[in-house]
Parts: sequence; structure tokens; C-alpha cells
Amino acid sequence: MADRRRVWVTRARPGADRTAERLTTLGHTPLVVPLLAIRPLDVALDLNGVQALAFTSLNGVAAFAALSTERALPVLAVGDATARAAREAGFAQVRSADGDLQALADLVRSAAPGRSILHPGAAEPAGDLAAAVGDAARLRSIAVYGAQETGATPPGDWDTVLVHSPRAGRALAIALGDRPTLRLALAISAAAAEPLADAGFAGIRIAATPNEAALLAALGNPRAGV
Repeated sequence: MADRRRVWVTRARPGADRTAERLTTLGHTPLVVPLLAIRPLDVALDLNGVQALAFTSLNGVAAFAALSTERALPVLAVGDATARAAREAGFAQVRSADGDLQALADLVRSAAPGRSILHPGAAEPAGDLAAAVGDAARLRSIAVYGAQETGATPPGDWDTVLVHSPRAGRALAIALGDRPTLRLALAISAAAAEPLADAGFAGIRIAATPNEAALLAALGNPRAGV
């Protein structure tokens, strides 16, 4: 049976609260101390000629929904959680790539070749969706939110930390300083784990696929043996 763990959730809210709920369901104790905070940007959206939307995060969906009442455009989402957020925001035509940025680029190429697609995303994106799509579609990215470090200190009694992005990995390395942690880090991707290489962790696990389901699977489910 997997160990019950006190898991530090570093991602920004509201995603951190959803992660905490999943951890509780699995039998772990979540410690929500975000190292990043999401800041919506006040930008003007030009939807003239746009034939579809591409979302790479829950935050992109939320920021776009706050800026525009448009819900008729079809949506291509990076994964199931982002697709669910789009449906909850009122979009009716939603498809999930069920993967990472490359999977979304593949979906764009297969489902919307030649179309004009708007990608509302982060001011500092983890990857370049337009470059991944290439000339298969006319994709334009616009920053609708930014992430800033909270400067939070680590919770007092944690044994495992979740890292959902390279930006969070860098913030975690700064928060820990040069103190060896001798604890466990679980990263959603190799890029998210890279900033932690010299942080003194007893172990760093990388999710089998870059989504939260795989990240939590790497953590284990203590209730599975109850």
C-alpha cells in the first residue's frame, strides 16, 4: 500500500484547490501554499476572422471568459481538465488533445487545418504553440494572463511537493534556497523538474505523461489498499 503523504501544492489557485481535492480523495494531506499567482491582463481581443480557439491551460480559459462573451467558437484544449473548464465556461464545441502542447498542435493540424485560430495564453508561455503548429493553420497567440511569484515560504511539515510547470520549478528552487530538503519532488514534465536538479531532493519523479492524472499516479493512492 502506498504511503499517505503530506503534499505541498505549489501551483496557483484556483487550480491548486482542485489538486487539493484530488489529493484528499486519494488519501493524502494537501498543503496548499502557492508559489505562483495568476494575474489577468486587461487586453482587447480581436476576434475578427477567428474560426477557433486553442487553450493550453485552465487559466487561459478563465482569462478569456472574463474578457469576452464569445462562446460559439469551437475550442481545442490541451487536456481533459482544460476542456472541462471550457465547457463549464459555456463553450459547447470542445475537443481535448489529452496530452501536452505537442499533442494540442497535432490536434490543431488534424482538426482545423488552414483555419484562423486564436490562442489566449500566458505572458510567459512554457512552449511555443504557433511554432509547433507551423503553417498547418494560421495560429495567433495573445497573452491574457501572467504569473507572478508569491514569495511564500514552504509549509512547516511536508514530505512531498508537486511541481506543475517549469516556472513553478524555478520558484520552488528559489524558495528552498541552498538547504537540502531530502524529500520527494514530483514534476509534471522533465522541463518542470530541471530547475530542481541541485535542490537537494532525496528523489525527483517525473510523470509518465504531462498531465495531473499521471502526476498523481506517480504519487500513489494509499486508499487503494483500504
